[in-house]
Amino acid sequence: METIQVPIIGWIAFGVLVLGLLAVDLLAHRKKHGESKRSAMAWSAGWIALGLSFSVFVWKMFGAQAAHEYLGAWLIEKSLSLDNLFVFLVIFRSLSVPEDEQRRVLFWGIFGALLFRALFIFAGVEALEHWHAVVYVFGAILLVTAIRVAFEDPARQRESSVVRWLSHRLPISASVDGPHFFTKQMGRRMATPLLVALIAIEITDIAFAVDSVPAALAVTQKPFLVYTSNVFAILGLRALYIALAHVISELRYLHYGLAAVLAFAGLKMIVPDRWVHVPPLASALVVLVCIGTAVAASLWSRARKRRREQKPKSPGPGEAGHREVPV
Repeated sequence: METIQVPIIGWIAFGVLVLGLLAVDLLAHRKKHGESKRSAMAWSAGWIALGLSFSVFVWKMFGAQAAHEYLGAWLIEKSLSLDNLFVFLVIFRSLSVPEDEQRRVLFWGIFGALLFRALFIFAGVEALEHWHAVVYVFGAILLVTAIRVAFEDPARQRESSVVRWLSHRLPISASVDGPHFFTKQMGRRMATPLLVALIAIEITDIAFAVDSVPAALAVTQKPFLVYTSNVFAILGLRALYIALAHVISELRYLHYGLAAVLAFAGLKMIVPDRWVHVPPLASALVVLVCIGTAVAASLWSRARKRRREQKPKSPGPGEAGHREVPV
């Protein structure tokens, strides 16, 4: 496997870049309340454009093959991040977190996710380099997860099991206290629903990393490409959630597309490359087809349902053609 060498200064420069982007995301929305859907969609498009444009930098520095691998891994991570949006929605609904305070929780949740993903990625790459059999373990994890995702529609979840578990173990205030994670009630220091939401998001992201990191490793096992693709896929989650929060639960077939992506990545890890070689760009195309088909089917089903609801009801028996006859 061809490797790419990134000096320590390169990793430091990328870390500074990420911190700068996080600062922009935090400061640009600091005084905003009730961010509009149009603004969130514009920010989401900007983050997507930034993630795609980074592939040009990879191309210039490491060549076309590395850029293809980055794009394939980024697209897989971006697609699987849609599953996170379902979880965010369920967590915030379970805790009745106001929309104005959700941005703060998402920002710190994403910051923590970047740190945890780094640990998972470097541990996964190290394991693959020393024990090749780990490939089959990762592949099996992805296939089992694909089956679970296919049969468990996250859009139908009404309560987060993580929130329920935390609620029985932490002293939690009945309501939020502005942007604060802690508050005092009757002289007792308590966690607010914002802190519970943040902890729940971090725990669920760790669980998601068990699936998404092996999926990215199915495309490339180069640490720099895996991590940068994860970072640029995660950075836009806050804006993407705000843009899609009102419709994500209506994408009734999306979980089938996510399951197909996970199954594809699992098979790609298990089946030897000498038997079936799938180039990175072909992997990206498979992901686009899976997610695109699921979203298109969901939107068609949603439009069909709305047309049925708007269609006037036919008159019941005895009502059709009824006319009053004068006496």
